[in-house]
Amino acid sequence: MTQNEFQACVKKYAETIDAIKQSAHQLHEHVNQTYDKTHPYGFHLDMVVDSVYQYGHEVCADEHDVLPLFFGAYYHDSIEDARLTYNDVKGAARGYMDESQALMAAEIAYALTNDKGRTRAERAGEKYYQGIRETPYAPFVKLADRLANISYSFTHCHEANAHMKEVYRNELPHFLEAITSEREDVRFSLPQRMIEAVLQFGR
Repeated sequence: MTQNEFQACVKKYAETIDAIKQSAHQLHEHVNQTYDKTHPYGFHLDMVVDSVYQYGHEVCADEHDVLPLFFGAYYHDSIEDARLTYNDVKGAARGYMDESQALMAAEIAYALTNDKGRTRAERAGEKYYQGIRETPYAPFVKLADRLANISYSFTHCHEANAHMKEVYRNELPHFLEAITSEREDVRFSLPQRMIEAVLQFGR
């Protein structure tokens, strides 16, 4: 989509996008999840969705995919952190879009859900990244998630963030390779400007 076309869709669906936002915020508040032990978790979700607003036109194939893309970004941690099942997510999505869109939205959230594991490496192993690479819009939402986390860790300095700053920096080459799909389909692509925004923190 062109940027103007995407912005027109965002304006057209603004009320629905806001309803999805409020629903996602309330979901994480219900399980008392915070971000950096300081902010409501919606703070992080909004940072992730900021990338959808800014770069979404570069990956969005058509109007049909706009709501699933926003929903996937707002609900990307709902299975992993907010105790929802895959079917819960799909059911929630049906409240805002049709069946095919709800399936796409749920698949994004499912793809971004870490595997079971004792360590960070086990939770985000090759099977996890393969699922991201094979799911439309999941590479983009995962990059948006990482951009939000890495930019926060570099701008809010305390011991925990200093540690994560180094973790993110060291992971960057493998991370970018792991979420890069070889498919030509734009829905699996990563905007170069977003990649550059992430890479600036690894230098």
